[in-house]
Amino acid sequence: MLKFLTAGHAVIPESVEQEIRDQQYQHPDLRQILDAEWIVVDRSEDLEFLAAFARYEEHLVAGGRNRGECGVLALGRTHGYRIVIDDNVPRFLAKREKLECTGTLGLLCEAIRKEQLTVPMVESLADDLIMGDYRLPFGPGGFKCWAEQQGLLG
Repeated sequence: MLKFLTAGHAVIPESVEQEIRDQQYQHPDLRQILDAEWIVVDRSEDLEFLAAFARYEEHLVAGGRNRGECGVLALGRTHGYRIVIDDNVPRFLAKREKLECTGTLGLLCEAIRKEQLTVPMVESLADDLIMGDYRLPFGPGGFKCWAEQQGLLG
C-alpha cells in the first residue's frame, strides 16, 4: 500500500534502515522494507545533512532511540522532502521548523480524500496495525469515528 501511496518512490535515511535491521529479528516482516527496490536509502555524507542530523540528535536521541526520526527530519530539512513521522516530539519539531510533515494516519486519510483508498480499506489496515501493537489514537473498529471527529475525511 505504501508503494501505491508514494507512487513507487520513497526515501529513507540510513538511520531508519539501521533501525529496521535492528528490529527485523523480532519482526521478520520488516525484511520486506529492506528488500523493496522502490525504497531508496539515502546514505548522505553531505555536511548540511550531517549538521542537521546532529542538531536533531541533541533534542531527540535518548538511549539510542529516535535516531531514525533524526534522519527523517534532517532529510526533510536539507532536501525539502515531505516527511512522515508519527512520534509527537519529532512532529512538533517538524511543524516548528515548517517542514512538510504528516503522520501515517494523515497520509491514509489524504488517500481517502483523493479516492485512492476507501474508509473500509483503511479501517481494516488500522485494525491490523493495532493487532500488531502499533499505537493509534483509537481502538479496533474506531478509525472512521476518529477520522470524522478530526475532520480528516471530508
